Amino acid sequence: MQNKLSFHQSSVNLEIIGLPDYSNNENKDQISIISQWKLTIIDKPLIEGKIEHLGPIMNAFYIYSNLLIKNEIPIFESKLIDIKADNLHIHNIVLKSSKPNVKPLILKIGNSLLSDTINCFDQLNESPKVIIKKPDVPNNFPGKLRNGLNKKLKFSNFFIPPFIAICSLILLSSSFIYFYNPFESIEKKELINAD
Repeated sequence: MQNKLSFHQSSVNLEIIGLPDYSNNENKDQISIISQWKLTIIDKPLIEGKIEHLGPIMNAFYIYSNLLIKNEIPIFESKLIDIKADNLHIHNIVLKSSKPNVKPLILKIGNSLLSDTINCFDQLNESPKVIIKKPDVPNNFPGKLRNGLNKKLKFSNFFIPPFIAICSLILLSSSFIYFYNPFESIEKKELINAD
């Protein structure tokens, strides 16, 4: 009888199927020999594979999300998975099969699904019931960076706040000019002096 553990976050579910290693005196509820895993993303085809696929896919998601957090738009490519951004909200994922003559699975997911998937991977990493080799995230990320879009983002981040501040000052100044008429105050002073 195999054990099944599920890690769930909103619209994503990660299921790990396997057995404990009784030679290491593990608890019967633990899983250290993973025979299969399934990743279910709402309204997307089922993703499943063997243990040798899980580590590289988790790595790809961690590296990709790390580059996004650093305000860089990545294109991550490997033998098993490619991830690249359509725009700031849509991410293209291409999962390549290790079996010959099997077409790659192409998914488009938004930021919330990306976040939910990574959350499920985090739950798996932190679970005491599953013993797996933790994916090592390298310091020098593989993948190509789309520098043009990154430069546009930095350019807009640099110029938009001062532009908004200048517009606010102009609006505030024009409202004072509208309510304050210097000629009217001169006429009032002349009337007071005449009395």
